[in-house]
This record gives sequence, C-alpha cells and structure tokens, in this order.
Amino acid sequence: MATIDRSALSGLIPEPVTREIMQGAIAESAVLRMGRRLANMSSKTQTINVLDALPSAYFVNGEATDSGAGDAWKQTTKMAWDKKKIYAEEIAVIVPIPEAALDDADYDIWGEVRPRLNEAFGKVIDAAILFGTNKPSTWRDGVVPSAIAAGNGVPTTSDVYSDIMGENGLISKVELDGFNPNGVMSAIQMRGKLRGLKDTTGQPIFKSDMQGATRYGLDGMDMYFPMNGAFDPSQAQMIVGDWSQLVYAIRQDMTFKIFTEGVIQDPNTKAITYNLMQNDMVALRAVMRLGWEIANPINAYNADIENPFPFSVYGKGGTVTTVTVKPATATVNKGAKQAFTASVAGDGIVSDAVTWTQSGAKSSISEDGVLTVASNETGSSITVTATSKQDGTTAGTATVTVGS
Repeated sequence: MATIDRSALSGLIPEPVTREIMQGAIAESAVLRMGRRLANMSSKTQTINVLDALPSAYFVNGEATDSGAGDAWKQTTKMAWDKKKIYAEEIAVIVPIPEAALDDADYDIWGEVRPRLNEAFGKVIDAAILFGTNKPSTWRDGVVPSAIAAGNGVPTTSDVYSDIMGENGLISKVELDGFNPNGVMSAIQMRGKLRGLKDTTGQPIFKSDMQGATRYGLDGMDMYFPMNGAFDPSQAQMIVGDWSQLVYAIRQDMTFKIFTEGVIQDPNTKAITYNLMQNDMVALRAVMRLGWEIANPINAYNADIENPFPFSVYGKGGTVTTVTVKPATATVNKGAKQAFTASVAGDGIVSDAVTWTQSGAKSSISEDGVLTVASNETGSSITVTATSKQDGTTAGTATVTVGS
C-alpha cells in the first residue's frame, strides 16, 4: 500500500480551513453557540474569579461641621470573589477516508469531511456539558444533573403550559434564583407540544422568529433544537437558563494527523470497526482542547438563596423519597404566626410543590406554609404536614407547641 503523508494530502487539509472547522464545531454545538466564550487558555487550567459577596452602600447621616463629624461617618464595605477553575481536556475525532476517494481528483474530499468533523465535535461537546456523558473527570457535573441537584427540575404533567409558564414553572425556577433566562434548548420531540400553547390572550408563546438569532422563540427567548444527536430526551425535554453564565475557553486550535495503518475500534464494545490496511483506508484525526464552567456569581437577587443555579430542567418525573419540613419544631403563641418551608428530595426530576395541612382544631395554614395559631386554639400541640403534590404518599411533618 502506498504511503500517504501530510504533504500528499495538502489539498485535503489546507491550513486556513482549521479556523473554519473551529468555527464550525462551535456552530454545530448548541451549547457553545449559546454559551459565552472566554479568551483562549494559555495553560491546561484557567482560574476565573466569581463574585460571591456583594458590597453594601449606606446613607451618610448628616455632614461634618466645625464642631466635629457627629454621625457623618462613611462606613466601610467589602466584596469577595471565589475562584473557579476551567480545565482544558482533549477532544479527538477520527474520520476514516477510503483511499479510492483520495485518488479521485474530482471528488470534494474536504467538503465531505468537514461537516462530519463539525457534527462529531458538536455531539461529544454537547453531551458532556449538558448531561455529563463520557465527561473527563476534571470537568464539573453537567447542566442537567446540576440543575436537578439544585432543585430546579420540573416534572412533566398533562398541563404543559403551567409546567413551563406557571408561577413555579420551568422559566420561573431560573428567575426565582435571581437570574434572567435568555435561551431555551429542547428535544425535537417537544415541538409538537409547544405549537398549541397559547397565553391568556390567545397568542401563541412558541413562534417562528425570523428576526432573532434562531428560527424559533419561546416567551421572547431564543430557542434551539439540537440535531447532532447529543440531546437525550430520556433525561430532559427542555432546558431553560441564563446561558451567559455558561462560559468556555479553548486551549489550542485544531490539529490534524493522518494515519495509514492501524485499527479503529468502537469506543463502547471495543469491536474493530475499520482496519485501515485491510480496508484500503486512511484516517484523519482532528484534536482540540477546551474547558467550561458555570460562573454562577452572586447578585442582588440571590444573595440570601442557599443554592442558586442559572438553569432549570423539564423532563420525566422521578421518584420522590423524602419531604423535609423546617423548622422541625417550634413554639408559637396563640394569635401568632410561624412560616414553614419544605424541601422535596428524590431520584431524578422531582417537583418541590407541596400541600400544607395542620392538625389544630381552630388554627389554619396558608398555601405557602404560614401557620396561624388561633387565639382560641384548644390543642396544646399542632402537627404541620407538607405532602408532595407529585407523590401524595410521601410527606414530612413538624411539631408546634402552642404557647399561651
């Protein structure tokens, strides 16, 4: 078999095309297209400073006079930054090319190879960032598992409109965490369900948008339907978020290498797919390195939230395991109020919606968990119960001692 080296394939891999492939891989990856690119990395790791404590401003009480400063003191404040690291990891794509095609001068080799490279890079990048599929050990958990862990999962129901647009729905989850959602990524299977959704005035919320960055829009946000095979509808039907918080950086431009001998194995089964020598083929390997992170800085709207996260996920409901009510115990005098909160945990996407009840003979509890102990309450203790709306068999309780 004749030896085919890089110089013999100069027409196959023109140097300027490297930049085209980099741009093509970013365009093919829905995640990179929606995320925010940082400056190229100069080393394997890059540290980004993320604000995690806000400054405070004060009114100055009066002003200094000849008799002294009085109360006109300007108070000090501080800001704090947390450090997050981006780790650049290698992503490689191998494209086998029949030698017969190389011998055909009229065959547009590069036109055939380029879209396959773009699609392959886009698929592996999106799957790793969105779902954590085959991600490097140094990379953080994917967007979907991280959103679910943060309590920003919305299980699917028959009321798709409320699931997405409701007060505690998919979009609201991001807003309640102090972020401004600006983009939607969805499985192609959702389009049929979205077409019939209308707002309270009868106007569709899912529209074709010829003016925006994408062909579709949902509630004023750009919407993407990735077609590279990376979006797994069994894990998520839709992702809403503030995509400016997802940042990535590239470590090196794409490099190429040609192989004339060797075997290509299926990464899952390890079975040999191609034997280059036996099949009269060459293999083009393209390599790039990149890293990503979710900046998730603190802001004026989420400084007091325990675990704010800029993304939410809509998908098949998981299994509710526990409901925890806080505070677990409290003493409340007659005529007074006490607010309770409930957290719902489980496997997969679980709703945090609960139904509140209380055991007092005269007292009451609101839909958002505020107990009012009646002034004529006859019981000495009250049990407050939060029952999961997703699974009515799972509940959590708190005990209230009624004071005088």
